[in-house]
Amino acid sequence: MAQMRTRVGHLFLSLIIGLAACAAPPAQASGQDIPPVEVYFSDPNAPGAEFTLDGPDEDLQAAIEEARISIDVAVYDLNLYNIRDALVASLERGVQVRMVVENENFTEDELLLFTKAGIAVVVDGRSDSMHNKFLVIDRYEVWTGSMNYTLSDAYGNRNNLLRLRSVDLAENYETEFEEMFSQKLFGAHSPADTLHRQVKIGDAYVETYFAPEDEVLSRLVELINGARESVFFLAYSITLDELAEALLAAQARGVEIRGVMDKAQAANAGGEFGRLSDNGVDVRLDGEDGRLHHKVLIVDGEIVVTGSYNFSANAEERNDENLLVIHDAGLASKYLAEFWRIWDLAQP
Repeated sequence: MAQMRTRVGHLFLSLIIGLAACAAPPAQASGQDIPPVEVYFSDPNAPGAEFTLDGPDEDLQAAIEEARISIDVAVYDLNLYNIRDALVASLERGVQVRMVVENENFTEDELLLFTKAGIAVVVDGRSDSMHNKFLVIDRYEVWTGSMNYTLSDAYGNRNNLLRLRSVDLAENYETEFEEMFSQKLFGAHSPADTLHRQVKIGDAYVETYFAPEDEVLSRLVELINGARESVFFLAYSITLDELAEALLAAQARGVEIRGVMDKAQAANAGGEFGRLSDNGVDVRLDGEDGRLHHKVLIVDGEIVVTGSYNFSANAEERNDENLLVIHDAGLASKYLAEFWRIWDLAQP
């Protein structure tokens, strides 16, 4: 049986998405003026953070509670009770709720909480990871980024969480979700069939990539090779030789390269921290408690790369991952502010 989605399947999915789009999006229906692209950062070390639970998950919970048609979730890990309860409550009020999860992080009891409530769950049972962290609401609103829906990621680690409103972008993510949920196609078996490679969302141009099928590394190298002024990065992991070589080549031609990596990378035999540092790149180790869990590149202060995709061979070749390339100087300025905040606390 061919792995590519049939034309009939695409037309059917487009019809469903079109019908959903005919209804006013929740933000419009409530009269709120909400920007089409928003970013949230988890900052567990902010003053007073230990006394409050108002992290990025609170906004995600509110969005789930406003869903009217459907919620599709592909997540590596989930243990936040407010997100779980919001998903169950959405189902109970008539919203279709479906999930794809990674088997290593969900116990039978945790899965039972969802399935007993009536949520349809597909578990990826491979040895490689379903490492996505995305959620699609009403086939219109996409949430993605580096943050798992866990207590540690929302309140213990440094992450970013994006909220984007676009029917075309949602269609990209719904297509990927259906491959995993309906066709049980994971990893190398996932077809390269992203429908809208670049979409315009407000003032931003957004490129969508899924790994391993979309050869993400080649696009990252292309972006670094095209950098004119600077490439800054926040990275939980870098093990890709080609990426390190592109960064070194960019520095050699006068591009400013700076980066902060998670502390664990200093001892990672396969990591590129030592190579970059030894060759003069200004790269530091995260100086805060918890993990630096970002997977971010900021190119020329205009382009942001982010998603679930660690800069690793596993992400490129085996796992299920998603990544966005966002051309938007306004959004890039917000990521730069987060970069400099982390940079100033990092270990030279």
